[in-house]
Amino acid sequence: MNNQLRGYASVDQNVTVNYDNSSITLSVITPEIIRVFQDHGEKGSSYAIENDKTIKTNFTVLDHGDHFELSTSALTVKIYGNEKIDVYDEKGNPLVIDYRGKRTPIDRGLDEAHAKLVAAEGHDIAGGSDKDKTYFEVIKSLAVDEQIYGLGDKTGYLNKRGYEYDNWNTDNPAPQVESFTRLYKSIPFMLGLKNGHPYGLFFDNTYRSHFDLGKENSNYYFYSAVAGNLDYYIIGGHSLKDIVTSYTYLTGRVPLPQKWVLGYQQSRWGYSVSPEKVEEITTKLRENDLPCDVIHFDIDYMDGYRVFTWNKEKFADPKEFVKKLRDQGFRVMPIIDPGVKKDKKYKIYKEGLKKGYFAKNPDGTVYVNKVWPGDSVFPDFGRQEVQQWWADNCKYLVDVGTGGIWDDMNEPASFEGDIPDDIVFSDGDRPSTHKKLHNVYGHNMAKATYEGLKKYSHKRPYVITRAAYAGTQKYSTVWTGDNQSLWPHLQMMIPQLCNLGMSGFTFAGTDIGGFGADATAEILTRWIEGALFSPLYRNHASMGTRSQEPWVFGEPTLTIYRKYLKLRYRFIPFLYDLCYCETKTGLGIMRPLVLNYDNDPETRTINDEYMVGDQLLVAPVVQEGQNTRAVYLPAGNWIDFWNGVEYAGKRSILVDAPLDKLPLFVKKDTIIPWGAEVSHISDEPDKTMTFRVYGKNGTYTHYQDNGLDFDYQDGKYNLYQINADGDNVTIKMTHNGYDKNYHKIFVELNDRKLTFVYNQKAQEYIQK
Repeated sequence: MNNQLRGYASVDQNVTVNYDNSSITLSVITPEIIRVFQDHGEKGSSYAIENDKTIKTNFTVLDHGDHFELSTSALTVKIYGNEKIDVYDEKGNPLVIDYRGKRTPIDRGLDEAHAKLVAAEGHDIAGGSDKDKTYFEVIKSLAVDEQIYGLGDKTGYLNKRGYEYDNWNTDNPAPQVESFTRLYKSIPFMLGLKNGHPYGLFFDNTYRSHFDLGKENSNYYFYSAVAGNLDYYIIGGHSLKDIVTSYTYLTGRVPLPQKWVLGYQQSRWGYSVSPEKVEEITTKLRENDLPCDVIHFDIDYMDGYRVFTWNKEKFADPKEFVKKLRDQGFRVMPIIDPGVKKDKKYKIYKEGLKKGYFAKNPDGTVYVNKVWPGDSVFPDFGRQEVQQWWADNCKYLVDVGTGGIWDDMNEPASFEGDIPDDIVFSDGDRPSTHKKLHNVYGHNMAKATYEGLKKYSHKRPYVITRAAYAGTQKYSTVWTGDNQSLWPHLQMMIPQLCNLGMSGFTFAGTDIGGFGADATAEILTRWIEGALFSPLYRNHASMGTRSQEPWVFGEPTLTIYRKYLKLRYRFIPFLYDLCYCETKTGLGIMRPLVLNYDNDPETRTINDEYMVGDQLLVAPVVQEGQNTRAVYLPAGNWIDFWNGVEYAGKRSILVDAPLDKLPLFVKKDTIIPWGAEVSHISDEPDKTMTFRVYGKNGTYTHYQDNGLDFDYQDGKYNLYQINADGDNVTIKMTHNGYDKNYHKIFVELNDRKLTFVYNQKAQEYIQK
């Protein structure tokens, strides 16, 4: 191919580069973000990016004869013939370089006849593609020293180099292993470190797409899609943190949750078969002194699996029952699925059918498949009016008194074969196909659920979704789906949640103990420890598996489980502060070490440790029978949370980790808020707060609001700055907009405890 440069045209912050046979437009979004776009005829708006994110940015375009050069203060893009684009940082370090050679697929030792035979037997042949006239690919060079992260919660290890992945939301019931190329979410955003220099690439395309990250050939990685426009964003910055901040600026950040959502949550498919079963669980939680805020109701509570119904034969008065649980400190989180039962007597079906709200066959008839209710139809969530209809139906669950809504089966999953590509779904106000809308079906359902909860509850919506696309984090918490009670799944929790966090989904969790298979006492114990700082802290199991409530296993499981639930609640003020910070930076609670220390090569492939913000390092035991482990401590000095012993960093140490111990280290000169011991998070404001100083010095900013609604957006919140300089400790309110500030604040130093009392007249804290 010889597609030579033929000039460029610059309008506002868009530079269109013309070739003999094509053109590409580069748009300067910010100094750190440049969009590359080529129109392949696909209409429609982005589902990930809402509103115009362009910021007025100074840039230059120079003609160097053999190439054009677009430069901002952060990035330089060199544009050559044959649509080749190379990107460098402001110091000239290469970040994203187009590959000049040809792809060389893996030699799998198969001739054409044997390849057909293998495929006929149902085996996947990795690297295959359904190329047609709409297929395209982008190939980039890999450096010898280059790591790749992100892509959401794909299975396997933290560093995705050497693997391949598909973006096609899939409910696969088999035990998740690292060879899985796809799961429930499609988040086509990757972060890279090329020779230690960070970059990000976001491919905004909802069609089925594929990443090969050096598996086919160690000299390149490539992205391909079956259709859609070429539309991707190059992101630069000085650190991986900068990349995450810019990406979440583009696609949105997780909004501040209600504070109680950070509490422990108990779930099992089967709890809601009867009120007696639910009360058995809640009673045992309180009798065993196990803090808990949420009980989840799986599909059993519904009338024949009909969404937006309650089985009145089992639950005579759902509203009264939910209130009874609420009075005991439990909120109820009910599940809903998108599949609407085909039933002429069912209100939701009749209304949706009358208004034409369901996906259709190409001949115009309503498409039917089977899910839990049997024959089911699927809301066409791409249409705004269907989203509004769904949101209005959420009022039913709000009126019952539930704490939120858990969206499941929204890949969308179906029991009678996959939904065909040509089923008609809407892309906004125009007809489209399942082929394009599949990967954003869960996204649109979550958005509709969010809007319904916001409209009718007037609280910060608590939505959980299984399926998602880039940007869904604006509307919903996620979990990693149907894992199992297997040690490899406990091990996978850390890279999955860390990569989700770097992909914008900072509020996420796994099913603690495993959803499928039978938990053992040891794996449950190590899971509740290892997930201690997982934002979504939920034990969930499948019907038909061994029960995995901690009392089932007796002692010492029960005592250890209680210890870590109580510890979790002590850390909730700290986790809530991190949620507040995330709304400003996009940086989450759980982070891989490489996110905080990307200039340290030792951190780049650590799969069994994580950090909490910048301040804590967690090194869970994720191997059966292990009671000691090596822990890598990055630069700085670190204090053992349990015994106060101090260690110098940038080295590995060996620590004891008996069954009841989670290795946990605090960075020296850190201040951490320390919550009260409670059985659940109260709606009433705390009257006191304690801060612990690790070391002798430190500065910390603490956030406080009512933890429930949107008043904080009107300035009704407080910010406290705690400064420790040896024996000198001061507390200042740098923002005073919430009238329920703490009456007393305690500061725990190494050798004593200080008390500060609020002086209403002076509006300041004075040490007693």
